[in-house]
Amino acid sequence: MPDLLGVTNPVPGHDNANINRNMPTIPNDPRVQNATDPTRVSGPDNRTERQDSGDAAGSERTLRYDSNFLTFLQRLSETPGLAQSMGEVLRAYQGTVVTSGMGEGMAVDMAKLLEMLRVDEEGLADFLKNQLEAGSRFSGPLFTLLREAYGTSGSEVLKGSILQFLKRYNDYSSSQHVQGGLLRILTQLTRAIPASWGSQLLDLVSQLEGKLASGDRAGSLKLLQGSILPFLAGYTSRTNDMGLSRTLISMLALEVARYENGSREGLLQSFHQLSSNAALRERLGGLSDAALLHLVEHGRYAKAAGADEFAEQLARTAQRALQGGAGAEAQDAFRNILSAFLVNESVYMPLTHLVLPLEWEGRMAFSELWVDPDAEENLKNGRGHEDNTIRFLFKIDIQGLGFFDMVLTCRRDDVDVQLYCPPSTAPFTGTFQGELTRILSENGMKPNAVQVRPMEKPLAISAVFPKIFEGENSINVKA
Repeated sequence: MPDLLGVTNPVPGHDNANINRNMPTIPNDPRVQNATDPTRVSGPDNRTERQDSGDAAGSERTLRYDSNFLTFLQRLSETPGLAQSMGEVLRAYQGTVVTSGMGEGMAVDMAKLLEMLRVDEEGLADFLKNQLEAGSRFSGPLFTLLREAYGTSGSEVLKGSILQFLKRYNDYSSSQHVQGGLLRILTQLTRAIPASWGSQLLDLVSQLEGKLASGDRAGSLKLLQGSILPFLAGYTSRTNDMGLSRTLISMLALEVARYENGSREGLLQSFHQLSSNAALRERLGGLSDAALLHLVEHGRYAKAAGADEFAEQLARTAQRALQGGAGAEAQDAFRNILSAFLVNESVYMPLTHLVLPLEWEGRMAFSELWVDPDAEENLKNGRGHEDNTIRFLFKIDIQGLGFFDMVLTCRRDDVDVQLYCPPSTAPFTGTFQGELTRILSENGMKPNAVQVRPMEKPLAISAVFPKIFEGENSINVKA
């Protein structure tokens, strides 16, 4: 499996140019540090392949070799602010048709993107609702039932069946994305290998594209597993190419496995295995295969994902900008935006992430919202009858005012609010506090504590949601 986060760094001091291939092996050589001895436990030393030995090459960043998860935490702390970068892009192109360094196509894409931001109160609610549903793949009564069953059941067999079904469902509902990934990787491979091999692979890719377009999953799998993968294996064995092609082939194998796992037959088979549990079968209420497929293919997530025009337009605009359709400053901003999205949507992030870019009463604003619906996991703690504590983190960039951070914690109707405002608005903290209390009260909430104070530094996501660091909420993919 390729190292998707790029945590494999060159080992300092072990460059090929520095290796003395004629160095003899001398027993008890003092230059060999902490030699392996199976009869005892070795202590720490200065070997450069150990993370705790420091960076022998003198680089500023500590090298990490232990897990992708720790690298994710490092990336999370280093990721540029999404709110700041998006705010820069929106303000730079507001009202602009063509500027220096921006092509006509880029101007058209930016104009469409900015037009989507002009919403009223009703449109804002619809935008937020659609994005929430498009980002919540495992939502609805069925997944709520499975989540409760997994948290309360003591049967490892049932838990394994639930996880297997969720994996099948995830791959099945991602079929279009997986197919696109297959074609993108194969297209990159045709350019990464010599032309004599690439031309042969291109013919196979054309056949695969036709089978995917016609919905022939069996034929596509046969072509992938029977022709394309063996062809690439033969290329690697004959050329010993350990460069980019090796990484792409590893990624291709992963996508092929997902495509095979996401078949309709496999989904139904895992559902039948799940329904074989007597207790769960009663709670499912005799859900038929047809009803399950209709729920998966026409549920809220499928509809919302298909109607998420803002995400599609943002992706098109970013692609055009990064391909040279905009100036250097705009390209840097879009790189920051994409980097922040990838980190915030990482499989390691146990939070719901939403964005709210909008033009409100002539003023540009960009907000990010993180939600933890289980800030206190009552099911795990044996308190399933109690209401969960829900925590929100808002990061808001308002044109002309600056950046705001707001933490909102609620359990049913009881709400606590902490608002951190720019220093320039410090004289109005009393007004902010009164208005927040009024808004909460008018909407049926009980404001327990509303605190407003000037911002010293932006809040880190991990400081508001410490569960990110908990081992039970992470997966060490190298363990």
